[in-house]
Amino acid sequence: MIRFLLLLAVMTMAPGLAAAQQLPTDLLNAPIDGSVAAWIIRTFGLLTVLSVAPGILIMVTSFPRFVIAFSILRSGMGLASTPSNMILTSMALFMTFYVMAPTMDRAWTDGVQPLLENRMSEADSVKAIAEPFRTFMAANTRDKDLKLFVDIANERGQATISDDKIDYRVLVPAFMLSEIRRGFEIGFLIILPFLVIDMIVATITMAMGMMMLPPTSISLPFKILFFVLIDGWNLLVGSLVRSFS
Repeated sequence: MIRFLLLLAVMTMAPGLAAAQQLPTDLLNAPIDGSVAAWIIRTFGLLTVLSVAPGILIMVTSFPRFVIAFSILRSGMGLASTPSNMILTSMALFMTFYVMAPTMDRAWTDGVQPLLENRMSEADSVKAIAEPFRTFMAANTRDKDLKLFVDIANERGQATISDDKIDYRVLVPAFMLSEIRRGFEIGFLIILPFLVIDMIVATITMAMGMMMLPPTSISLPFKILFFVLIDGWNLLVGSLVRSFS
């Protein structure tokens, strides 16, 4: 996790390191050569990148699939706030660290370490850090979703190839769309057995004439018991981890 945070910091600050080294004073201090406007724009841009960087990194990792599946599981079981949002988000985050560990290790070895050891420029380091994430996204993006954004880019006259590879402006939204779709597919398979339990309980209560008794109040213990007996968390997390290429 510490390595991931350091990787995040380097990816967000590397493009401005070269310009920051040329300032006569510190980055957060006003320059003495009169270029206040450039300093304001540079500082504002750096703060903006730092604020959106966590969201950007989350959307190019396996986090969406995990959090969608966990949220649908909670809704299917009929639990409004158990497990809490913090628990589900933390669990999805650490599962993301586990799945993305090879990608992050490669980004650290190929990009961050050479930059820290002054063996690589900032621009080359950013490209080396981003390349493992490009490989991960390309391996987990559906061809249909990728073709959709390629066609849209071609209709608008935008370039889809950068350095003989799919441009990030095309790859990232296609990857996000694929992850959301797979998350809902997995969520449907998760919620289906709980729906069957709800239907069975509702049919039995209606046949017994208990019209005023909510079927969900009776089916909830059975759904929890069913999920515990099949070791549902183990099956769900294992299936989600194995679903990534």
